[in-house]
Amino acid sequence: MSDSGSDEDITALTAEDRGSTESVRKGCDPLVSTQRSKLQQRRAKLNQQINRELRLRSGAENLYRASSNQKVKETVALELSFVNSNLQLLKEELEELNSSMNVYQTESETISVPMIPLGLKETKDIDMTIPLQDFISEHYGEDTSLYLNEIRDFMELRQAMRTPSRNEAGQELLTEYYNQLYFLDQRFFSPHRSLGIHFHWYDSLTGVPSVQRALAFEKGSVLFNIGALYTQIGARQDRSTLTGIQNAIDAFQRAAGAFLYLQENFSHAPSLDMSSPALSMLVRLMVAQVQECVCEMVTLNMQDNNLNVLLQAAQEAARVSDVYSLVLQAMSVPLLKDYVPFSWISMVQVKTHHFRALAHYYTAVALCDCPGMSDEDDDEGQQIKALIQIHTRRPEKLDLYDPEDKRRLGKAHLRKAIIRHEEALRLHGVCKMLRKMDILQEVLSHAHARSLEKYSDIDQEDDFCEVAEAPEIQSHTQQKPDIKTPDFSGVRVTDIFHRLGPLSVFSARNRWVRRHVCLVRGEAGLGLTLRGDSPVLVAGVLPGGCAAEAGLREGDYIAAVNGADCRWAEHAEVVHALKSCTDRGLELDVITLQSHEVERRMNLSPTGEKECQSGSQRRAGREYERGSSSLWNWSWRSGGVTKRLGSTFSLSFGNRESESMF
Repeated sequence: MSDSGSDEDITALTAEDRGSTESVRKGCDPLVSTQRSKLQQRRAKLNQQINRELRLRSGAENLYRASSNQKVKETVALELSFVNSNLQLLKEELEELNSSMNVYQTESETISVPMIPLGLKETKDIDMTIPLQDFISEHYGEDTSLYLNEIRDFMELRQAMRTPSRNEAGQELLTEYYNQLYFLDQRFFSPHRSLGIHFHWYDSLTGVPSVQRALAFEKGSVLFNIGALYTQIGARQDRSTLTGIQNAIDAFQRAAGAFLYLQENFSHAPSLDMSSPALSMLVRLMVAQVQECVCEMVTLNMQDNNLNVLLQAAQEAARVSDVYSLVLQAMSVPLLKDYVPFSWISMVQVKTHHFRALAHYYTAVALCDCPGMSDEDDDEGQQIKALIQIHTRRPEKLDLYDPEDKRRLGKAHLRKAIIRHEEALRLHGVCKMLRKMDILQEVLSHAHARSLEKYSDIDQEDDFCEVAEAPEIQSHTQQKPDIKTPDFSGVRVTDIFHRLGPLSVFSARNRWVRRHVCLVRGEAGLGLTLRGDSPVLVAGVLPGGCAAEAGLREGDYIAAVNGADCRWAEHAEVVHALKSCTDRGLELDVITLQSHEVERRMNLSPTGEKECQSGSQRRAGREYERGSSSLWNWSWRSGGVTKRLGSTFSLSFGNRESESMF
């Protein structure tokens, strides 16, 4: 998968802060028998069964192609028919599970239209112990037994991430793991070798498994689950209160932001749920559900005789209908029309007609029930002007100053509302999954009955006038959706493997030579200059001095003094340790970074030319190496400017090329 950035500020703690900020976040107990946990367990079991059937089908197809025996081919063909039948049944069962919207809805007794949530992507357990130990031993030259706790902590965090709670704590858990993947990428994923770790994730809707070695696939899948969890949080809000509606709006906006971030910054996804068309559809779906909540906020405490509020509600309902029409178009593209669950398509169609019917109903109530605002001509003129402007075109052959014409136009709107309500009920009855949702049936039936009752109230037996034609309602919203990009800086994380050393030097991207030197103080001192901290850099070496004779070179990093680890030491601490040098000398472990460019120059250039390079040239080269080692493993589109990473790092949105999941 590919990963290109956004306004992403992940805060990493320094080594000294680690003790007080250890992650204590845990996932949900998978053994607790809640409705949601049962659903996840059934989904995981179905994913495994589908994976097994797919392997059987692949093996049978290979055997069929390889065999020349007709009897064997007939037997294999029969077996393939059974496997395909089982596979179809399993996929239908999984689709029914993924369409189980009731599990994620609010438990409030109030009646509201159900929302469409997403289930989380499932993943398999991964034992990273051996690959990480091998890399620590080969690349860092460390004793692997000293890092067993860190490896265990990371694997426990990944296990907890598989079952996040459906609240803010669950989001923080997913975000923490996502942030830790940055450090894992820098520490262990070298461009020169593969760790041999395979990440298994199942498609969130079909259960088809995908396996990739690219860490970007793991990042993208976690980011998808961040968005999916926000959809569940939004769907469970009690939208009978203003606070509940606002919380639902915030959750759906954050879900849209997560999916949009995934679409714009990751590419070449191996599973269809993370493809660009699918993510575009999900973003539109979340925006539509935000718009639906905005409409509910307008109608929450609406007064039937308030003209302005009724017209605003009509335009908001028309806006909801329009955005759901766009969602339906996104679901109908060739790649997705057979992929998206039928219950989702049916729900979107139902909402398109339902909210269009509400738009006509509110307009009819405004026309028929709202009296003149006052006897002043100006106020009545403003009222009539508002009634005209709410339509996409001016009503023909009708004078809205005439109460009878207003009633006729209101009746025409009610007629359209009833037709739309009946179509919504018909579509609801076609879908098996929607028929199981009693609350949706109740909402649709109530709205239909209300329109019928209103129509009968204004219908007159002696009404022989020509039937008026109601124009469509002009859609408009007072609150446009604000897609919120994921805020990774909200969760502070500590690099679990921080004991390996500062990332500016000790990363998988860097190559170095570790040397052991003995430094003895002379009459003129040690003969070296230090700069910076964590780790401290040898900025200069006096020719002919003690440091030069010991083998220290400009650009070396001091890793240890007399066996004491100095990789995270500050400048003053290392200076103090060197000043304690006695006649017996000091034992130093130093690191010398090497890049491909330096190695090439060492092979092609004579020693004299290398020695003639100015100190400023050598320092510039080293600074470039240090800076580049701190960058994400993604290309920059704008100039390739390097950034040093200290305790925090920040990447500009859209400035990086995407990272592919191959």
